[in-house]
Amino acid sequence: MEEEKKLGLVPLVALVVGSIVGGGVFNLMADMSKEASLGGIIIGWLVAGFGMAMLAFSFQNLTAKRPDLDAGIYSYAREGFGKYMGFNAAWGYWLAAWLGNVAYGTLLFSAVGYFFSIFGDGQNLASVIGASVMLWLVHALILKGVETASVINTIVTIAKMIPLAIFFVTMIVAFKLDVFTADFWGTLSGHFELGDIMGQVKGTMLVTVWVFTGIEGAVVFSGRAKKKSDIGKATILGLITVISIYMLTTVLSMAVMTRPELAELKQPAMAYLLESVVGEWGAILINAGVIVSVLGAWLAWTMFAAELPFQAAKQGSFPKLFAKENKNGAPVNSLIFTNILIQIFLFTFLISSAAYKFAFSLASSAILIPYVFTGFYQLKYSIQEKAGTPNRTRNIIVGILASIYGVWLVYAGGIDFFLLTMLLFAPGIFIYAWVQKENKEKLFTKNEIICAAVIVGLFLFCIYQIATGAIDLSTL
Repeated sequence: MEEEKKLGLVPLVALVVGSIVGGGVFNLMADMSKEASLGGIIIGWLVAGFGMAMLAFSFQNLTAKRPDLDAGIYSYAREGFGKYMGFNAAWGYWLAAWLGNVAYGTLLFSAVGYFFSIFGDGQNLASVIGASVMLWLVHALILKGVETASVINTIVTIAKMIPLAIFFVTMIVAFKLDVFTADFWGTLSGHFELGDIMGQVKGTMLVTVWVFTGIEGAVVFSGRAKKKSDIGKATILGLITVISIYMLTTVLSMAVMTRPELAELKQPAMAYLLESVVGEWGAILINAGVIVSVLGAWLAWTMFAAELPFQAAKQGSFPKLFAKENKNGAPVNSLIFTNILIQIFLFTFLISSAAYKFAFSLASSAILIPYVFTGFYQLKYSIQEKAGTPNRTRNIIVGILASIYGVWLVYAGGIDFFLLTMLLFAPGIFIYAWVQKENKEKLFTKNEIICAAVIVGLFLFCIYQIATGAIDLSTL
């Protein structure tokens, strides 16, 4: 096999920005308007931005202090809390990565449907066929090697910033102060009411998690970085860029169109909002931007989805067959298992009229587990450092805040989606048993038995809730 090529700062930043700024930004104003008023949205972004910054600082600190943990986000859970917790973090991240690609599939072909009516709203048979073709084209590209795919991702990331920049300039020119200030808090009294506003903020959390996932992108590829120091830099630079884009997108939109109007826009909402200001060319521009952007995000997330099980398998936390590489250094078996699962789930387009929301909500819930354990490990590692270690107190505070934010996300995401993720986590026990057998190690410790039992119990409870109608999949 040829000597493995390494990734520099620019492609690492592009992986972070390219994976975070995917399709979600183009429907963001509608998704957020359904959950909160402008005041609630601004607070929601401040909470999300602060929480994600704590996670980003955790990634930066842990990659600097523990460069040996090359699998990144999953390896923090394993190192801090044992093999089974590490496996669950890897499993959750993998689930989130490929479920996110299912969401991208429907959003991509809803944009293509603007130009070719055969694809409709992105959730018909033609869209399933189209998404399937794209899935395996991306598969073939990544088999050429991670370096080749990352170069293309960098180009795509730059290209998709162009329609966003035009949108921002147009929204600034079209800014209406009366629309911006109307119903600012979205309460009956028209004033700030803590309970109501916190309910709105809570409602925005799954949306913000969905559009921020990918912040750990550079960490996932830490084993392929030229310099370990670039990993933390890429994470922070990516976060600053993305927060700026998201704040501008939602706040400026609510100064041009009212909240009820934004909430009713078809996806991608940005296209129809820009069209209302400048005419048809605005929708053409944004829909073209969606196609470019989602293709780039699909590429980046397929790389993530294949990379993490590959790295986990090399360290004995996933079945060994996931560790196989081809002559270009691409994780061939991990990639094919990932894309077969995406292919199966693409057929949900034909079952649910809200496939996009269901997929991104489930992906958001699944990724909360590795996020929570990253905060926990940041806290544990910092506490265990010797007194007098530079920035020890700062890092403890970062760990506390990242942990609180992670727990808040699990709560804010809602019990229904948390239970639904147990349908995906419970089968992971069989994969973990397979891994432990390969490693010739004991299946569970006493504490891990309790954890596994809780997961199985929640799995059975979720089945019961679905059977009795307490969880209605058609309304999610």
